[in-house]
Amino acid sequence: MTEKAEPAGIRCPSAELERFLTDAFVALAVPQADAETVAGLMVEADQTGLDTHGSFRLPQYMRRLRDGGTNPNPDIRTVRDIGAIAVIDGDNGLGHLAMLKAAELAMDKADQFGIGWVGVRGGNHAGPATLYVKKPLQRDQIGLCAAVGNANHVAPWGGMDLLLGTNPIAVAVPAGDVPPFILDMATTVAAAGKIKTLAQRGEEMPEGWMVGRDGKPLTDPSRQKEGLLLPIGGPKGYGLAMAVGLLAGTLNSAAFGSDVVDFTADTTSPTNTGQFVAAISVKAFGDPALFKSTVDTIFREIRSSTPLPGSDPIRIPGENRESIARDRSENGIPLHANLLKALNSAADELQIERISQ
Repeated sequence: MTEKAEPAGIRCPSAELERFLTDAFVALAVPQADAETVAGLMVEADQTGLDTHGSFRLPQYMRRLRDGGTNPNPDIRTVRDIGAIAVIDGDNGLGHLAMLKAAELAMDKADQFGIGWVGVRGGNHAGPATLYVKKPLQRDQIGLCAAVGNANHVAPWGGMDLLLGTNPIAVAVPAGDVPPFILDMATTVAAAGKIKTLAQRGEEMPEGWMVGRDGKPLTDPSRQKEGLLLPIGGPKGYGLAMAVGLLAGTLNSAAFGSDVVDFTADTTSPTNTGQFVAAISVKAFGDPALFKSTVDTIFREIRSSTPLPGSDPIRIPGENRESIARDRSENGIPLHANLLKALNSAADELQIERISQ
C-alpha cells in the first residue's frame, strides 16, 4: 500500500499570505485594521528571511487568541509621557500593535528631543525586533530595540533553573548608498524560534545550541523542554540577557525572571511581555549626509578586508536581507511543507480559505 504523500512546499506570493493571515485574525475576533497591520508585519518578517518570526507563528498566536490568553481588541495607550521618555501599555493585545505604536512614538520624540525611548508593558510576542529598528531609518535615525523572551529557556550561568529568556536585542544604523547596518540577535547561541523551526522540519540542531540537564550536548530539537539554551559567550551572554530583562522588563513594570509566562505552554494567562524601542536622531549630532557617507566608507572598508582561508567574503550585518527580499518579492515566500500543512490546518479550524497554490 502506498503511503499518502505529505504536501509539497510552495512559494507563496506575499499578497496571498497577507490575505490569509488577515482572514485568520479576523476569524479570531481581531478588528480588520489590526488584523491587516499584524499580518503585514508578519509577512514583512517572512519577506526578509526572518522565517522563525513570521507566518510560522500563526498557530501560537491563534491558540492564545482562541483560549483567552491574548486580547483580540486591546485599548493600547500611553501611560507615561515625560519628555523623551514614554511607556505604552499594550493591554495584552497582539504584540505587534503595541510595538509599532512604540516605534512611531519613539521616532516622533527623537525628532523633537534628539532621542526617544518608549517602553512597553502588557505586550505579547511581536515578531522580530528588526521590524521596529528599521522604522527609524526612514527619518535618518538610529533604531534600538530589546525584549524579554516569551518563555524562559536559559539558566543563570552555572545554574539549572530556567529564569531567563533569549532576550533579543537589535540595532539599526542608516547608511547612504549601501544597505544599512541591522543587527538582530538573541542573547543565546540560537533563538528559540530556530529550534522550533528545526523541530517542525524534522531536522537536527548543531551541537553548542543546547545542553541537557546532564550538561551534555542536546541536538534533537523536539526535546527542547528537556534542556537549556546556551547564552552567547558564556557568562557574557548571561549578563547581557539580564541587562535586557531589566531594561525591557523590570523598568516597564513588565515580567522578568520567574514572572515570565511561557506563551506556548500557557495559552490562557496574560504574559505582560516587556519591550522597548528607542530612536536616536543623527541630525542631533551633526549632518546626516556626512554621517551616512562616512558609514558607507566604513562598510566598504570592512567588506573589502581579507577573509580567512576557506571563509566567505566579509558581510555587514543585515545586508543580505535586501537580496532575500528581492528574491521573495519576485518568486514568492517559501513555505516548508510542514509549515504549509500547519497553516492549512489552521484555515480548516477557523473555516477560512486555505492558502491558494
